[in-house]
This record gives sequence, C-alpha cells and structure tokens, in this order.
Amino acid sequence: MTTITLVQGDITRQSADAIVNAANSSLLGGGGVDGAIHRRGGPAILEACRTLRASRYGKGLPTGRAVATTAGDLDACWVIHTVGPVFSSTEDRSELLASCYRESLRVADELGARTVAFPAISTGVYRWPMADAARIALETARTIPTAVEEIRFVLFGRDAYDVFAGRLG
Repeated sequence: MTTITLVQGDITRQSADAIVNAANSSLLGGGGVDGAIHRRGGPAILEACRTLRASRYGKGLPTGRAVATTAGDLDACWVIHTVGPVFSSTEDRSELLASCYRESLRVADELGARTVAFPAISTGVYRWPMADAARIALETARTIPTAVEEIRFVLFGRDAYDVFAGRLG
C-alpha cells in the first residue's frame, strides 16, 4: 500500500530514497528546483548528467521521460530527473505531465526505492496552474501500480501546499 504525504518545504532538505528533479531537457541544471538540486547535491550530479548526455541522451531527455543519477550530497540515494511540459492554454499536455510522475515511479521501482519525494512538476517557470498540476499529480500517484511505499509531495510555498492538501482530501 502506497502512502501519499504532503510536506511544505525545500525538496533538497528531504531524506528519501529518491528525490525527483523537475529538470530541463539538457539535464545540465537550470533554475528553480533543478538549480537547487544541482547546487545542494554538488558536482557529482552534474557529472552523472553529463555522462548521460554523452551516451543515451545526446539530444537531451524528452518531455515526460525520467532517468536516475546519483544524489551526490543530498540525503537520498538517487535523483530521478524528469522533464515536465510547458503549460499551453491551446494544447492539452496533461498526459505529458502525468507521464513525468508515472515514469519517475517506474524508475523508482527499477531502483528499489521505497520513498520518493516529488516537487510540483511544471508549476514554476513552465507555468502549469497549481490546481490542475495537483489534480494530475495526485490522480497519477493514487492510480499507478508501484512498490514505492511513500510518495511525498514537497511543496515550496504555503499556497502550493494548500492547493495540494485541498485536492488530497
């Protein structure tokens, strides 16, 4: 049985088997959650991402996919990088956002992770509306078959936490 929990705070301060990074397709760091994970996790994460770019992901990680690296200096075994979609008011990209959660949990299962900490993927610079992002994230977490015991959503601000809490019921 998987437990879904919500935490207000900084995902880079979480202790979990795997921490999910809302990465950009380059895998080489960026702003928001991605930049914070690379800064706190240290150079080992960037080096692992460079290795991935030099081998399997020469053109970058496609949107909706996920791949794992070391967690470097984070209190985790792995970072699972996933690329969320940019929100569009004219094109429904909900399936791509759901895929980020499904693919991250698939990778977590392959790794044997039992606790996974997620940010609210695509809600920052990719402008996905928080209420819809919460609906997609929680619906996917509730319905995907996984051996992960705890899916933890780590929400940076009180507003995001309240939206997720309202959707969690």
